[in-house]
Amino acid sequence: MEQINALRETLPETARDIKLNLSAVLQPGALNADQVWGTALACAYAARNAKLTQAVLADATAAGISAGALEDAKASAILMSQNNIFYRFRHAIGKDSYAEKPARLRMLRLNQVATSKADMDLFSFAVSAINFCQACMNSHEEEALKHGLSEDQVHDAVRIASVIHAAAVALEVG
Repeated sequence: MEQINALRETLPETARDIKLNLSAVLQPGALNADQVWGTALACAYAARNAKLTQAVLADATAAGISAGALEDAKASAILMSQNNIFYRFRHAIGKDSYAEKPARLRMLRLNQVATSKADMDLFSFAVSAINFCQACMNSHEEEALKHGLSEDQVHDAVRIASVIHAAAVALEVG
């Protein structure tokens, strides 16, 4: 975690908790290395901070993340940027008439995964947590569990999402 550790040192003192949390959440535990780094990378893309994204990508690569996990992390961030807005709108507006209309948005890549459907759903869940799309969080959490992940793994993914997002904010605040 050479790049992330260097980035941590640039965070302001007001982000001391985030500095400590950043190291802690990126350690394998319930999640394997591809799941940790794929989640972190998808969330870094979603948080839109170039320095953070570059650091996560460099350390993910150094940690041996698979090419498939890298691609699925990118795809999750991209597709959730579309889907989270659309489904968050449907949920927030609360009219049945909108819910009955077909989305007519392509999202086939969510099923054409390079790693596993479970990992793709895990990455998508974490990005949806950052974007706070309740419908997408519910859907991807359910699918991740259905494809064999545990609640502990989903919980770890949302911990990663929260810390990655906080690190992006800390970098912007300075």
